[in-house]
Amino acid sequence: MISLDGILLDAALAVILLAGALLLIRIWRGPSMLDRAVGVDVAAALMVAGIGVQAAHSRTRYYLSIMLVIAFLGFTSSVGIARFIAARDRPTEPAPVPEERP
Repeated sequence: MISLDGILLDAALAVILLAGALLLIRIWRGPSMLDRAVGVDVAAALMVAGIGVQAAHSRTRYYLSIMLVIAFLGFTSSVGIARFIAARDRPTEPAPVPEERP
């Protein structure tokens, strides 16, 4: 007999797979480095969601630590990429200070 839990988990997995396909398109076509950085962060979130679906399907708590590690790595990688982009976009020479005229 088909249970409601199985149907919902299959639907959640389908939505995660669709989001992953759209994410790959965004990473591939992203016009800026920031689009790709956000895509990497979303990829980590989708991995955590997929592992969460697997954990719910198998009814085990074994995957919780794996989910936490992936979430932490996704967060630290997005912060690192943001700092890299901020350092790259920062001007290297200070802007000239206008002189005051009496």
